[in-house]
Amino acid sequence: MPVASPRPLYAVIGVVVTVIVILAALYAGGALRPQAPVRYLGSPSGYEAFVPNGQTVNYSGQTDPVGDLILSNGTTLHDVIWNGQYASTIINNHNQIVQLNGQFVGQTDPINHQPYEPLQDAYVIDGSVPIKLEIINGQTYYVIEANKINPADIAGFYTYDKWVSNFVAAMNMPGTYAAALPGNSPVFTWTNTTGTVSYQTMVYGQYGPFDGGVVLVLPNKTIIPYGTPYYPSGTSLNNYTLVQQIYNPSS
Repeated sequence: MPVASPRPLYAVIGVVVTVIVILAALYAGGALRPQAPVRYLGSPSGYEAFVPNGQTVNYSGQTDPVGDLILSNGTTLHDVIWNGQYASTIINNHNQIVQLNGQFVGQTDPINHQPYEPLQDAYVIDGSVPIKLEIINGQTYYVIEANKINPADIAGFYTYDKWVSNFVAAMNMPGTYAAALPGNSPVFTWTNTTGTVSYQTMVYGQYGPFDGGVVLVLPNKTIIPYGTPYYPSGTSLNNYTLVQQIYNPSS
């Protein structure tokens, strides 16, 4: 009676390798990874802000922006991933801000004759932020689960890069309000960073999906100029994105 030939070793190895590759792909896609618990950081009645740094990671099959998360109490978390809705929009907005910085920073503001400054975009969340911890390629990240946030509670802003933390703090300060600068505002002639950035936000609005010429007015009358991308622009932040009040420096 003939004896069956043993299965060639290379065939067995090939099957094992195929299984390993499939398992690795499933793990990378998140199908086999244990789900990290989601917790909420920040204040339900405060404003938190994601600030992209230009880096991206591939997470669950999506290219996501990486940056910092500034909480309403002033704490800043690093190595934060924005995953879910608006991820590609944030990447595109940030890339355009970077391109405009490359074009204008170092040139002179024709109104106040001071050099333009680097601007930075930030994405404000009205309320606490759903976060989970994940290890990706050996590094621990905070992952913002953006799909768990109401789109009405997310809006983009941009201002002088060194003022982003102050901007978030001002939004969380009782008594702060937003006002628009008229085209003939004397603020544009101020020979300081405030005057420069005020005009610069309007210049950037001519080259990308941005509006500008708005200021946060703090209770002590200090102002922080800023602009807004067209998207995201959640309705719960309309007081800061659809501004009707006009800023008068003497008021």
